[in-house]
Amino acid sequence: MRILYQFPLSHYCEKARWLLDHKQLDFVAQNLIPGVHRAFAQLKTGQNKLPILRDNEHWVADSTQIALYLDQTYPEHALLRADPHLREAALEINALASELGLHVRRWGLAQSLSESDETLDIMIGEKGYLRQFEKFSKPILRTLVSKSYQLDAEKVEYSKHQMEQLISVLNQKLLENDGRYFVGERLGFADISVCSMLAPLLEIAGTPWEREEDYISGSSEDFYIFKHQLLDLPLGQYVQRIYYTERNARVDWRGM
Repeated sequence: MRILYQFPLSHYCEKARWLLDHKQLDFVAQNLIPGVHRAFAQLKTGQNKLPILRDNEHWVADSTQIALYLDQTYPEHALLRADPHLREAALEINALASELGLHVRRWGLAQSLSESDETLDIMIGEKGYLRQFEKFSKPILRTLVSKSYQLDAEKVEYSKHQMEQLISVLNQKLLENDGRYFVGERLGFADISVCSMLAPLLEIAGTPWEREEDYISGSSEDFYIFKHQLLDLPLGQYVQRIYYTERNARVDWRGM
């Protein structure tokens, strides 16, 4: 059995879910508790980050390493092209997307935690001890997340600046390939990487970041403005298109 150990809200875990879905491989998404996950991850993989894929007796950590493992083990529906130049281009774009994801996570978490407890509710899950004692678990989890991802004002503002720079670079690279895909003429690793990292900013239907309506008051106004600036770019429109036409999710992102 394949098990993907994840945080439901993590865009790196969304990337791993998408990789497995693209390969049409059966798997179960298993949620871990933020903070507590570190001991599990260290024990199984020698590092403390998610996602982690268990494929029978094989354990693979990190979404990029999962992609490489899947292509090597299950070559059908290849994520990376055989052509060395196309492969190198996809890995370069993936590296930019991975860096972008760090800043999207920090800035997005800062925005969402300042608005409501919705993010914490998803992290806690629908049942279990964290839900049973949410009066205590929510404040603890909020403090843990703020400390872990360094959500102080200076670093959050720095991440916003870095997001703007990396989005500009990726937008140009997309245009250089005529705006349909990043590398070649079909969906591949580069596209999945970029779309997954930007999905939290666009609140796309069917993703963990979907909202019923835009919130444009108070602290969420910056998020609203940034979202629509992104949608004005070919890059933002491309992410929406790829999600609507090619994100065929086979497993519920909420996990178990």
